[in-house]
Amino acid sequence: MELDPLLLSRIQFAFVVSFHAIFPVFTIGLASYIATLEALFYKTDNPVYEQLSRFWTKVFAVVFGMGVVSGIVMAFQFGTNWSNFSYASANFLGPILSYEVVTAFFLEATFLGVLLFGRNKVPKGLHLFAACMVALGTFISSFWILSANSWMQTPAGVEVRDGLVYVTSWSEAIFNPSLWPRFFHMALASFLTAGFVVAGVSAWYLLRNRAPELNRKALGMTVMLLAVIAPAQLVVGDIHGLNTFEHQPAKVAAMEGVWETTEGAPLLLFALPSATNERNYLEIGIPKMASLILTHQLDGEVPGLKEWAPEDRPPVATVFWSFRIMVAIGLLMIGVALTALYLRLRGRLYDSPRLLRVFTWMIPLPFVAVIAGWFVTEVGRQPYLIYGTMRLADGLTPSLTGGMALFTLLGFILVYAVVFAAGLYYLVRLIQAGPEAPAHEPDDAHQGRPKRPLSAVDTSLDDEQNLQPAGR
Repeated sequence: MELDPLLLSRIQFAFVVSFHAIFPVFTIGLASYIATLEALFYKTDNPVYEQLSRFWTKVFAVVFGMGVVSGIVMAFQFGTNWSNFSYASANFLGPILSYEVVTAFFLEATFLGVLLFGRNKVPKGLHLFAACMVALGTFISSFWILSANSWMQTPAGVEVRDGLVYVTSWSEAIFNPSLWPRFFHMALASFLTAGFVVAGVSAWYLLRNRAPELNRKALGMTVMLLAVIAPAQLVVGDIHGLNTFEHQPAKVAAMEGVWETTEGAPLLLFALPSATNERNYLEIGIPKMASLILTHQLDGEVPGLKEWAPEDRPPVATVFWSFRIMVAIGLLMIGVALTALYLRLRGRLYDSPRLLRVFTWMIPLPFVAVIAGWFVTEVGRQPYLIYGTMRLADGLTPSLTGGMALFTLLGFILVYAVVFAAGLYYLVRLIQAGPEAPAHEPDDAHQGRPKRPLSAVDTSLDDEQNLQPAGR
C-alpha cells in the first residue's frame, strides 16, 4: 500500500496543533486571573489572594512549559512538511511569527521568572507588575498568531507574483478582515477555559472541605466571571459566524449542512451528511432558523455546497459535527454559569454538592470545545492553505515521501504522549497537594480530622507542625 504524504502531513499537523492549542488557551486566561489576584492582594493585603496566586502560578508555569515544547515542534513542521508553503508565504508569515517571539515570548519568559521566584524578594508593586506583564504577553502572543492564521483564512494586503506572496499593505495584511472576530472569540474562550478549570478545582476542594474560605473565594470570583463571559461568547461567536459567512461561505455551508442554495434554510440539530450522495440523512432541524441567524431574515438565502465543485468543498462531516460539539458545550457552559450565579446570589452556591460536582465534571469540556472550534476553522478552510490562493497539495514539501511522513507522525505521537503524561502527572500531584491555607484556616484533609459541613467556620491555626487554638 502506497502511503500518501499529503494525508499523513495533514494528520500530523492536526495532531500537533490540537495538542498545542489546549495549553495557550488555558494559560492566556489563567495569566489574567493570576494578575487579578495579585492586584487584589496588593490592594487589600488579604492573604487569601496571595495563596491563590501562589498556587495557580505553579500550575501556570507547568502548563506554560508544556505549551512552549509543543509550540516549538509545531513550528518546525512548516519547514519539514510544508516547505513550499513556507517559501511562498515567507514575506508575510516570517516577520509576523518573529514579532510574536520578540514582543511576546521574551516578555512572558522574563517576567515569569519574577512572578515565580520574586515573591518576598521584590516589592509588591513590582511583583504585581510582573504578573500584569505575563498576562499582557499572552495576549500579544495570541494577537500575532491569530493575525497569521486569520490571514490564511482571509488573505488581504498582498499580491502573488510567480507563486510568491508579496506584501502590498502591512496594515491590511495584519488587520485582515477576520482578525478581530477571531481574536475576541479566542480571548473569551481562554477566559472560559481558565474559569471552568479554576471553578472545577475549587469545587473539588470544597467537596472535600479543604481550605474552604480560600476555595469559596476562588469559586465565587470565577462564577461571577463565567456568568458574564459565557453569554458574551455566544454574541461574539455570532459575529464571528457572520464574518465567516461573508468571507468563507463554503465553510458556513459545511457547518450548517446545506447542500442546495436555500431561502429559509433550517438550523439542523442533527443530520448525517453524505459527501458522496451530496445530501443529509435523518435531518432534525428548526425551520428557517439558519437563515435568520446568518442573514437576520427568515427567508434569507444561504448558499449550498453544490455551488462549489466537489474538489473545492471542505470535508463536510468533520466541520458539521465539530461545530455542533462546540456550540453544545458553549450552551452547557451558559446554563451552568447562570445556575451558579443564581445560587450564589441566593447564598446557596457553596452548599450545593450537586452543582459542585457538575463543576468538577466540566473541567475537560472547554478544552474539547476549543479543539472542536479549531477543527471547524482549519478543516473548514480546506482544500486551501491560503484561502482561495494556495491549495494544500501545492504547499507540501516536494521531496517528502509517505514513509518519511509516517515516521515523523509516529515520532510526534510517542514524544507528545511522554510529555503529556509527565506534565499531567505533575499537575495532578500539584492539584492533589492543593494551595496552602491561610494562617487562620486549617486544611482538614491535611490534618486527618473528620470533614465538617461546607458551611462550617474554622477558628483554629495550622502552622503545618502543630495546632494551636485561635480566637475569631
